[in-house]
Amino acid sequence: MAVLDTTRIATTGSFGLVGRIGAIFASVVNAVVEWNDARVTRNVLSGLSDRELNDIGLCRGDIDAVTAGRQ
Repeated sequence: MAVLDTTRIATTGSFGLVGRIGAIFASVVNAVVEWNDARVTRNVLSGLSDRELNDIGLCRGDIDAVTAGRQ
């Protein structure tokens, strides 16, 4: 799982137009990283058999909820 730390306070470029552009860029990158993590997780879980899913306490209908972070 990839992690992008957006909570750290930057000392340069954190104000004005440059700071806003940087914040927008960071949020776009973060959204892409989260989307890719959900995509990879969905593909891996979809590749498991029903028995393997049952072993980890899931059924095929739970895959979308897990990848969306609702479970």
